[in-house]
Amino acid sequence: MDPTLKFSILLLLLGLGCYSWGSHNSSTAVNASPIKNDFEHCERAVKKWAFSSLQQEVKDKHTLRDLLFFLHVPRTGGRTYFHCFLRKLYYSSLECPRSYDKLRFDPRKQQCRLLVTHDDYSMMSKLPRERTSVVTILRNPVDRVFSTYEFSVEVAARFLVHPNLTSATQMTRRIRAKTKGVSTLDIWPWKYLVPWMREDLFTRRDGRKLRGSNNFESKDPYNMEEIVMPLHKFINHPIAQEVVHNGATFQVAGLTNNSYLSEAHEVRHCVQKYKLLGDHVLQVAKKKLDDMLYVGLTEEHRESATMFANVVGAQVISQLGGSNSSEESAADSKSEQNYSDSDSKPDNNDLRNRTPNGKESEFASPETVEPAKGNMTVEELMESYEDCISNLRKSQTLRHNASLKRISPANFTKEARLQVPEAVLQQIRQLNHLDLELYKHAQNIFAKQHKRNFGITEIWRRMLKSSYGTGIKVLSLGATLVLLLLAFHVFVNAKRRTSKVKV
Repeated sequence: MDPTLKFSILLLLLGLGCYSWGSHNSSTAVNASPIKNDFEHCERAVKKWAFSSLQQEVKDKHTLRDLLFFLHVPRTGGRTYFHCFLRKLYYSSLECPRSYDKLRFDPRKQQCRLLVTHDDYSMMSKLPRERTSVVTILRNPVDRVFSTYEFSVEVAARFLVHPNLTSATQMTRRIRAKTKGVSTLDIWPWKYLVPWMREDLFTRRDGRKLRGSNNFESKDPYNMEEIVMPLHKFINHPIAQEVVHNGATFQVAGLTNNSYLSEAHEVRHCVQKYKLLGDHVLQVAKKKLDDMLYVGLTEEHRESATMFANVVGAQVISQLGGSNSSEESAADSKSEQNYSDSDSKPDNNDLRNRTPNGKESEFASPETVEPAKGNMTVEELMESYEDCISNLRKSQTLRHNASLKRISPANFTKEARLQVPEAVLQQIRQLNHLDLELYKHAQNIFAKQHKRNFGITEIWRRMLKSSYGTGIKVLSLGATLVLLLLAFHVFVNAKRRTSKVKV
């Protein structure tokens, strides 16, 4: 072949190659551009929201304001605090309207002093910020995911008294139309989780009937696929991704899918898409916790309750002590008789009524909780609390066992949790990385609260007044303090003598 022709062909091939490579890079650049632009847009949106949120200052955060907002993170024990503390302290006439319906909520109600709800922190946009104190309780994120899964199954299992899903949903509509109370199906996040789990339970039950078999391969209640959605599938489902994982962080920051903020959907979507942006939400949530009157920990149950009684309860008693008239007491008693379901009770559909055909209903009957009578001391409040939680735990155990009978042999226990594979636990941690960091921050806040409110002097005062402390305990503590003071005095004098000798 002619050398000139060879050279021409070589140049042509090189040209085509360069064009192809350039076209590929150009195409890649064009495709990459929207991704880059989307991230930059998200980053701007998240940073703008975070900057605005971090500017909000809270003055004198240790003092209870006129309105107490209990931000109830699901499955943290908030229901116990509502029944056994707050309903002992506040008359029902002082509660803000019990509703999870944004259209019916009216914080302007005269004498509205207590709001307990699963609404997120964005609720503050509807409240008089300068007159509102916020309290909350956080829980170890892994345990909270377990509890959320278990409770979703437990409530959904109550519907299995019906022959099929259609019957269950129709009966639900009829009952809800006739009742004024708030159902679990009205409350975030259960209004998403329970219907989803209910449909899943009926589907699996129908499948077992078709197969005509009750032989179960697995003995692990968290992986009993023939009966209930396995835990590892639950945590990976889009619904769980939306309302469960990092739920505490989004709730404290005010960014749940139930938020009142117009920008919440965009910010949450961006953070879920680009995990790098999650730290901005975490910092806002941490500051919200810092500004709260009280932060409790589910795992530190006894200390949290004692601190709540002394930090929050004592101030409520001081504020309302002079206003708890006999008229309010009478009005409260009447309100108690008419009391149905409360916003603050995500799991109050636990005591079942009977359906017209005599079967148990998935709806709850109101629990009887004795209201506060007259003024009480912090010590009396704690005594009342102990009695109350004992009764609540008994009723919870009965409800739990009755529900799980319908999905036997699946039975959720603390012992069974220990058998869940480490790989599943690790995935839960990864999916809740923001909540894990927020929980660590809450632990630090709790330690500071404890140190601030339970110094040696405070412990001495409480021991003297406490109905739990016997005379021997008081004398023992007093003797110990005296000995410590004497030892300190001797030590100081010895140091002085030593210094003089050296001089």
